[in-house]
Amino acid sequence: MGITVVRAYGRAHPISTLPITAARTPVMLFPVRHRQPTDPVTCQLAREKRRMPKVQLEELRTVIHPTGKLDSRAEHWAGRLYMRSLSLRVTRHLVDTRISPNQITVIMVFAGVLSGVALILPGLGGAVLSVLFMQLYLLLDCVDGEVARWRRQFSPLGVYLDRLGAYLADAAVMVGMGIRAAQLGLDLYLVAGLAAAIGVLLLKSSSDLVHVARSDSGMQKATDASVVPRSSGLAQIRRLASAVGLHRLVNGIECTILLLVTAVIDLALGDLTATRIATVAVTAIVWLLVPAHIVSIVASSRLK
Repeated sequence: MGITVVRAYGRAHPISTLPITAARTPVMLFPVRHRQPTDPVTCQLAREKRRMPKVQLEELRTVIHPTGKLDSRAEHWAGRLYMRSLSLRVTRHLVDTRISPNQITVIMVFAGVLSGVALILPGLGGAVLSVLFMQLYLLLDCVDGEVARWRRQFSPLGVYLDRLGAYLADAAVMVGMGIRAAQLGLDLYLVAGLAAAIGVLLLKSSSDLVHVARSDSGMQKATDASVVPRSSGLAQIRRLASAVGLHRLVNGIECTILLLVTAVIDLALGDLTATRIATVAVTAIVWLLVPAHIVSIVASSRLK
């Protein structure tokens, strides 16, 4: 008869010579081993990364908020007022992660669309949720560009996704507004919301087509000064319209805030009167702006 042999402590032992504790210890046929990097350079880099402090806010700000960035015409008032300060701190935690700017932009697109979908929910809750999703959209719209500037990761895909998100978010809010006013039915308020969405898409596409036309013609990107109409009369009208600020209501950020206000009024009145008035008003403003915006583009120096 042979002697039964088991393995314990990495060696072969006859069963009779094993300590009691070793004999009773279950033997793992496939032990789990966590392989650690053995390359000295890799180990050193891993140790340095663990010890590396997060980038300082001032250092980050000088790169992602260069001089003139916040004063640019393209910068939204909410960005200057509060969102850039918040996004700076969020970006600080993301620059050392594996999350790419394009992945942030994709999440931004979903947040913008969900802002419009939330308006379908009746009552004050849907309006509040819509505002929250739109604020998340704005935050991520700031963060994706900031992470890209810090890492110097720029791509046409990122620009495309960013523009697509702006189109979808604002259009979704307009459609959601119409559905909300129509109480999920088919009536003129739903038609008004759809018409507002189409108008918003025309406004955004007419602006983007300026860049397409200049690029196809071999011209540089248009400057802020070139948007001013060459006619002094049209320039005066444009300045007056900008001072009034009605054009801001066709933007998803302002529109969701307006619908939150109307939801509070509706709650007090017990019906949807305020939301329906806002739906008609926003649709009228959109279609007043569409021809005016196209005339402003043609009359300016952007296509010269």
